[in-house]
Amino acid sequence: MTHEEILKYAQEHRTEAEELLQELGKIPAPSHREDLRAAFCRDWFSANTCADVSIDSAKNVVCRYIVDPAKDTAVVMAHTDVVFEDTEPLPMRREGNILHAPGIGDDTANLVNLMIASKVISDNRDRLKKNLIIVANACEEGLGNLDGAKQIFADYGEKVTEFISLDGYLGGLTNRPVGSHRYRITVKTQGGHSYGDFGRDNAIEIAARVIEQLYAIVLPDEKKTTCNVGTITGGSTVNSIAQECSMLYEYRSESQNCLQYMQEKVNDVLTGFRAEGKDVTAEILGIRPGMGAVDMDALEAYSQKNEAIIREFYDGRISVGAGSTDANVPLSLGITANTIGTITGKGAHTREEWVDLDSIPCGMSIALRLLCEYLED
Repeated sequence: MTHEEILKYAQEHRTEAEELLQELGKIPAPSHREDLRAAFCRDWFSANTCADVSIDSAKNVVCRYIVDPAKDTAVVMAHTDVVFEDTEPLPMRREGNILHAPGIGDDTANLVNLMIASKVISDNRDRLKKNLIIVANACEEGLGNLDGAKQIFADYGEKVTEFISLDGYLGGLTNRPVGSHRYRITVKTQGGHSYGDFGRDNAIEIAARVIEQLYAIVLPDEKKTTCNVGTITGGSTVNSIAQECSMLYEYRSESQNCLQYMQEKVNDVLTGFRAEGKDVTAEILGIRPGMGAVDMDALEAYSQKNEAIIREFYDGRISVGAGSTDANVPLSLGITANTIGTITGKGAHTREEWVDLDSIPCGMSIALRLLCEYLED
């Protein structure tokens, strides 16, 4: 399709996209519980674009355009889950061309742009240069731990040579992964009365010392690496020696080497407390991988090509950098990958999130242009 044809398509399908967004955006989809959205997307793809569509074991909606099993495969996805635990329809309101709803931009509007753009692939399947898998994937957010993307690469990874995730706002291009390891660290003690049993171990006090030592870890300088204790809970009353205390802890880095270093240092800290006879346990809540053995020249060329595609339709500032997205998974496996935003809005991860419906044609044009890369001229 020419530039003009893409623009015309996006304008002609704007109303359809708005209506789809307002329908899909009300369907609740907490991570690991995306069943309702998955069923909706499966039925929509089946009726509008793809005969070979199914929901896999991770609740991904997978649309397969397999032209030759021996050929390379590209994956393009946008995620169905939102950060909110709602199981009832999500609240939504429209004010002019501004649409408000939790999760409406992250990632529902990007998913809608992919869905509408995918109609062109259905109409031009015989022109595909390689196999293409379009996915409405589960479990991108929070403790979803990228399980949807991980399942796609467990099933198709050997053939996948490039990957795009539509996520975030217009002008955003992520080409480096911020990996993370997340833990629940728990301290348990006998506890007792604050006066009568004074001197016994207090789980909160031990947890405080654990935190102090975690923050004393010398961070690696190979790549930016951070750590954080996000929550701490425990104890019962002011006159009780706390029997239990738990914290949520994470560290992040672009580098797999730095993540491995941090894992070793955290284990050293916890091992030291256990050697003192303290009951300290660590439960891994989530692992998001960092950069693997990617051909950096190929990744740079891929990112530059996609940046140029964005620039064809968007004249705002383009920000290229690191982020924690579904692209972490392929990048950790050495596969060239980008995450690209296709919507304008604000308030991601808040219940006040909104998107500007006037940005749909621009974002849909980018999504369509990206898909057209897989079609013969």
